[in-house]
Amino acid sequence: MQRTDDFAARRAHLTHLSEAELERRFWELAQSITQPLVDMAAKHTSPSIERSVILRMGFSSLEAQAIVKRVTEIGLLGKGAGHVVWRLAAANQIELKQAAELLQTEAGAEQIKHVFSGGVR
Repeated sequence: MQRTDDFAARRAHLTHLSEAELERRFWELAQSITQPLVDMAAKHTSPSIERSVILRMGFSSLEAQAIVKRVTEIGLLGKGAGHVVWRLAAANQIELKQAAELLQTEAGAEQIKHVFSGGVR
């Protein structure tokens, strides 16, 4: 069976490449195509994405909604709501549920702002 399309002409610039060079070129092109998506995902989030993360951490739907609302109010949604809860729990050496409760208080909000400003690791 003979191809009637222009495949041979379109691949002419690749014929001189070895198998290893072709593989390297493939991964370079794949990286260049997907990098903008990776960058966007790293820099942007939404309340619905963050609620989903919180749900997967074991919180109920109502708890997740309250956590995400609070994280948004204190201006840390871009850090990730799950990350905020986890960092607060780690800073106080408490369980995630306790950290979520602490986050709802003014003291907890101030503490997590301090954590993300570089005050506590």
